[in-house]
Amino acid sequence: MNENYQIIEDGAVAIKNDRIAAVGKTDTITKQYSGDTIIDAEKKVVLPGLVNAHTHSSLLRGVGDYLSVTEKRVMGYIPNGILYKTEVGPMARQKLRVLDTTLRDGEQTPGVALTPEHKLQIARALDDLGVDIIEAGAAMTSEGERKAIKFISKARLDAEICSFTRAVKADIDAALSCDVDSIHMVVPTSDIHLKYKMKKTRAEIKQIALDACQYALDHGLLVEFSAEDASRSDPGFLREMLSAAAGLGAQRVCACDTVGVLTPERSREFYQDLTKSVKVPVAVHCHNDFGMATANTVAAVLGGASEIHVTVNGLGERGGNAPLEEVVLSLFKFYNIKTGVKLKKLYEVSNLVEKVTGMPVSPTKPVVGENAFAHGAGIHTHGVLEHPSTYEPIPPELVGRQRKLVFGKLVGSHAVESELKRMGLKPTKEQVGEIFAQIKRLGDGGKMVTDTELRAIVDSVMGEQFTEIVKLDELTVVSGNRVTPTSSVKVKFGDKEFVESGIGIGPVDAAMSAIRKVVEGVSNVRLQEYHVDAISGGTDAVVSVVVKLTDGKRMVTARGTNGDIIMASVKAMLNGVNHLLWERKLEGK
Repeated sequence: MNENYQIIEDGAVAIKNDRIAAVGKTDTITKQYSGDTIIDAEKKVVLPGLVNAHTHSSLLRGVGDYLSVTEKRVMGYIPNGILYKTEVGPMARQKLRVLDTTLRDGEQTPGVALTPEHKLQIARALDDLGVDIIEAGAAMTSEGERKAIKFISKARLDAEICSFTRAVKADIDAALSCDVDSIHMVVPTSDIHLKYKMKKTRAEIKQIALDACQYALDHGLLVEFSAEDASRSDPGFLREMLSAAAGLGAQRVCACDTVGVLTPERSREFYQDLTKSVKVPVAVHCHNDFGMATANTVAAVLGGASEIHVTVNGLGERGGNAPLEEVVLSLFKFYNIKTGVKLKKLYEVSNLVEKVTGMPVSPTKPVVGENAFAHGAGIHTHGVLEHPSTYEPIPPELVGRQRKLVFGKLVGSHAVESELKRMGLKPTKEQVGEIFAQIKRLGDGGKMVTDTELRAIVDSVMGEQFTEIVKLDELTVVSGNRVTPTSSVKVKFGDKEFVESGIGIGPVDAAMSAIRKVVEGVSNVRLQEYHVDAISGGTDAVVSVVVKLTDGKRMVTARGTNGDIIMASVKAMLNGVNHLLWERKLEGK
C-alpha cells in the first residue's frame, strides 16, 4: 500500500450535520462525538496524517466535505469496507502557483495570431483573474512578439512576466531585451527528440542546457527549467537534468507531458518521484492529446507538483493544453486546493479569449461552454427547479455563470411555468397548456425556441399585442475588393430617428458595427454572441442568424431569417432589442 496511507484496524467515522466531521479510532470518536452519528468501519479505517488531507477523487472525500449518499450507505463508497484517506505531496500543500501560457502555447493553436494590443488585453485580464505567472510569448520569434512582451512587461501587472526560450544564448538575450521577470527555458530530454530533432547525445544536450541556464542566471533572470517530452524520457536522465539545473540555481523546474501520454495514475507517481528527487518546486505541463490533460494535471498536484501550466479554454497545439478553468475548479471542488484565481471571473476571461483569438468554445465544454449550465430536457429542468444540485454539481454563480432553461421539443411543463412566473405573468392552466403545445410544435420542426420566439408565443396566447419599438428604416452597405466595407443605418425609435455608420472586415461586420452603435445608443444593449446557419443549400440559401444580447440585467437570444445574411443579422439584432424593450414596457405597467 502507498506509504502515504496510515491504517488503523479499529476505526470509525463521525457524521455531523451531514458532513464528515472526523475519522479515527472508535473509542476516541465515540467519546468526542457522542451526540452525533458514528459509523463503524467493517474492517479498517485509514487515519489521515493531516486533518485536512486530500484524497483520491474516486474515494471518500475529506473531513468537512458533504456526503453524497445517506449515512447508512456511506460504506458503499469504499471497497471491502475500508475507508481510504491520503495526503498530497509536500509541495502541493504550499500555495499552488498558476502559470498561464495562453499567450505562448495557446497562440500556437493553428489559426490563432495575436497582435501586441490583443496580447496586452488578454494579459491584463489574466492578471485581474489572479494567475501568478503569465508566459507572454517567445521573445526570439519576431519583432512583433518582442513588442507585445515589452508592452506586457511595462504594464505594471502583479503577475510575474515570463518569456519562453530554448537553451540558446540569442533567445535569452531576446528575453532580456523585453525586460521580463523570468524565462521558461525548454530543453528536450527524450531520446526521440535528441535523436531526430536535436541530433545530440545526452551528454551534449546536458552541457548545452546547463551553459544556457547559467548564462540566464548570471544576467539576473529567474529560470524555470523545463524538460520537453519528459513523460517519454529516461527517468534517470530526467532526474539528472532537472537536479543539475536546480543545483546551478534554477528556481523552478517543469516536466512536460508534451504529447499527452500520461494517465492520472502514472501522472501522480511521475510527479511524486520528481518532487522527492528535485529540491526546488516542480511544475506540471500537460497536453490534451487523449483528453486527459485536466485529470493528469490534478493528479500531478496530488503527487506534489506546486505549479500548474494551463491555457484559457484549453488552447494549444493539436488537442490543446490543460484548460485553466477546468483544472482550478476541479482542484477547488474535489480537493479544496485553492489558487489565486478568482473563479467568478473564469467565464468573463474565457469569453474575451474566444473573441480575440477567434477560436470558438464548444457549447458542451465544461465550466465555460454555453451548455454547461443549460437545461433542456423536462426531467432535468424539473429537478433543477426543485433543487439545483439535482443536475448541477456547482452553483453556476461560482464561476460567473447563470442557469439557463432551453425551450424546444424536450421542454417540460415545469420549465414553461417557471419562465412565465419569471416574466411576472399569471396565465390560466389552459393558456399554459397552449404555450407548452406551441413550443413543442416549434421544437419538433427542428428549432431551438429563442427568447423572442417564446415571447411571441406567450403574447399571442395571452392576448398581448406586441409593439415593435425599434424599427429599421434604411440600411446601406458598400463593399468590394478595393473598398473598406462600410455601412450606414437609419433606425426609428418612437418619434426619433437615429443614423449611424460603421466599417468592418466584411459587409456583415460593417452592418453589425453600425447597428451596434444605434442599439447601444437607444437602449444600452450589447451584443454578446453571433451565430449563423444555412437553412437551405446553394448560393441562394436562406440563412438563420441567432444573437445573444444583454442590457446588463437580462440576457436574451433572438433570431433573424432571410435570404440575405446582412438583413438576417440586422433582423436578429433588432428582434432582440425589441424583446428587451417590450419586457421593460410590460414590467412598467
